[in-house]
Amino acid sequence: MTDASSRMTSHRPYLLRALNEWIADNGMTPHLLVDATMAGVQVPASAVKEGKVVLNIAERAVVRLMIDNDAVSFTARFGGVSHAVHVPISAVLAIYSRETGQGMALPDDVPHDTDAAGDDDDVVTSQDAPPDDDTPPPGGGGKRPPFLRVVK
Repeated sequence: MTDASSRMTSHRPYLLRALNEWIADNGMTPHLLVDATMAGVQVPASAVKEGKVVLNIAERAVVRLMIDNDAVSFTARFGGVSHAVHVPISAVLAIYSRETGQGMALPDDVPHDTDAAGDDDDVVTSQDAPPDDDTPPPGGGGKRPPFLRVVK
């Protein structure tokens, strides 16, 4: 991995914004599953069950929805009382449609420690790379596992 790619911002907020737009564009109700035990999460304690909270972020349910690269924030009513909600992006576990359940569990960010000497995270091993078209899979015979290949 190059220095430029290790400085890239988290992909999680971009996925969250895209999936929120996709769900809303299809006339469905976007919901977030949030780990309420993480630092910085501000939600009403009454909404938390087993350390998690499900938040309806549809336009009709919230005021001033903001999904930036650091957090999701908005104002919403819980039990008829208005509350400010703040959820760090790292606390969002999933986004999905209430009606269909379609959505995505957000992948964890892969931390890159650029100060660590001898860090092997940037090295691509032969196990990580897709096999060449002419290379048979290890162990002989059988089908090789699926992989993505860049086609130019």
